[in-house]
Amino acid sequence: MPARDFFHSVERIGPVQIGTTRSRRTGQTTHAAVCTSERCGWSADYGSRTAAQLAARTHRCRIR
Repeated sequence: MPARDFFHSVERIGPVQIGTTRSRRTGQTTHAAVCTSERCGWSADYGSRTAAQLAARTHRCRIR
């Protein structure tokens, strides 16, 4: 069975993707920011979309 897509309002800022989801258990809306660059591995959850966008704009990959 394929995985369900629980994220909506997906946005891309540089290599970082931001998605919004609603927790099934608590019903709260959270925003996840994830770097899509190879071997970076950075991701974080935020309570507001503005905070996730700020993190995406200021994220710098440490891969060289």
